[in-house]
Amino acid sequence: MVVRTLRRSQDWFLFGAALALALMGLATMHPLIAGGESFFERQIIWIGIAVVAFFLATIPEYTFLRRTPIVAALYALALLLLSLVFIFGVVVKGAQQRFDLGLFALQPSDPAKLILIIVLAKYFARRHVEIAHWKHIFISGAYAALICGMVFLQPDLGGAIIIGAVWFGMVLVAGISWRHLLFLFVTGILTVGSLWTFVLQDYQKVRITTFLHPLADIHGAGYNAYQSTVAVGSGELLGKGIGFGTQSKLRFLPEYQTDFIFAAFAEEWGFVGVLIVLGLFGIVIARVLALASAGGDNFTVLFGVGVAIMLLTHTIVHIGINLGLLPVTGTTIPFMSYGGSHLLTEFVALGMLVGLSKARPRTQAVFEADALTR
Repeated sequence: MVVRTLRRSQDWFLFGAALALALMGLATMHPLIAGGESFFERQIIWIGIAVVAFFLATIPEYTFLRRTPIVAALYALALLLLSLVFIFGVVVKGAQQRFDLGLFALQPSDPAKLILIIVLAKYFARRHVEIAHWKHIFISGAYAALICGMVFLQPDLGGAIIIGAVWFGMVLVAGISWRHLLFLFVTGILTVGSLWTFVLQDYQKVRITTFLHPLADIHGAGYNAYQSTVAVGSGELLGKGIGFGTQSKLRFLPEYQTDFIFAAFAEEWGFVGVLIVLGLFGIVIARVLALASAGGDNFTVLFGVGVAIMLLTHTIVHIGINLGLLPVTGTTIPFMSYGGSHLLTEFVALGMLVGLSKARPRTQAVFEADALTR
């Protein structure tokens, strides 16, 4: 009976597109040389766990997320994990972003993004009528800024950018005025200038200046970006074939399984494969927005929009980096890149949205009354 219920209540287009992307990423990790280093087997396990997590996440109705103590506890948990990573986290290539738990690693910035979406959806769902007031912009911005700042200090510039984009996008959907938008734009410019002058490390500044002049140091700071564009271009129309991407498998292209997997995929699958991937991402985003719009309350709508922004920003930033259009910031692409933390977060987010879309509240007025009393 449980299996039949799950089968009837799923969004199979959403799940199928996400799974297809994960399998395409898995195929790109297949080693060229037998016995060589491979992330293939471990990613199979993570995909299996993520699929199970997706179906489990569709079961609850998530009425508990309308309770302030529950959401506050989730937010506190995210802050706690982000704090502990500075004490117990392992340093990998100059960044302290994850816990090494032996069999696997946990990167708390990934679930923190999902928790922030829940927090902002809860906050704006209760105050959508008053969103034009400045205080709600600042309070919601403080929630995001605290997580964003801790992720930035790891340092994870790409993750911080995505968190900022999630907050900004959800504020826009919630109903920010153009006057407030102009103020945020000016504030953003001043913040970027301050970060460049006082906060950014030298290597991060080099990455940005290298983006402006990518061929100035192709054997040094511009090496990754240069090799990525070479890999994308060498794929041509149909690609070199699965497992035969020489730029990636022969390690001319570093981190081909995570930060540059789109370039590795384009080399093996070519332009046709890239079109397929973009089409699958389009299906995922379209279904997420459709489920959000079909929700019976503001929380579901805002949660779905937040998930769509998170996935879309990750995708745009990752592809932009791989094509040499954006500075290298070490950003994964949803579903395709190697790793369990982001994969679980993404599939759980989709499962939660399916669960929320099934649990239609009685009326919007009832929802608002319940929210105000909790």
